[in-house]
Amino acid sequence: MAKFESSVKVVKASQSAVYGKLSDLSNLEKIKDSVPQDKMKNLTFTSDSLSVEVPPVGTITLEIVEREPEKCIKFGSTSSPLPFNLWIQLVPLSETECKMKLTIGIELNPFVKAMVQKPLQNGLEQMAENLAKLPY
Repeated sequence: MAKFESSVKVVKASQSAVYGKLSDLSNLEKIKDSVPQDKMKNLTFTSDSLSVEVPPVGTITLEIVEREPEKCIKFGSTSSPLPFNLWIQLVPLSETECKMKLTIGIELNPFVKAMVQKPLQNGLEQMAENLAKLPY
């Protein structure tokens, strides 16, 4: 399994606040309008899942498969051209800041990995940056 990790981001909110917002995906409904429509379309949320159309990849649906209160949220893809897992890890820095890192685990053959490695890493980094900037 190939692993891709974002850099560690500092979030200007407590670990508890960040976990509380991200562990219920319906809280992200408010950011829907800020997502560039050329990169992602038809973004929908429930408390446990999110679905998005990513041209030219297709529709990707993620579902929360495990919550470790205030530390980690694990997602599994239920609809994706390539099945993958995503983890959001949180570590406290102080009462008003925490660190966040995103990790994707995906089964890729060497040929496909060479083609998707850079865009996947860039997308993961962008996702981590956007999550770190959310108002918590």
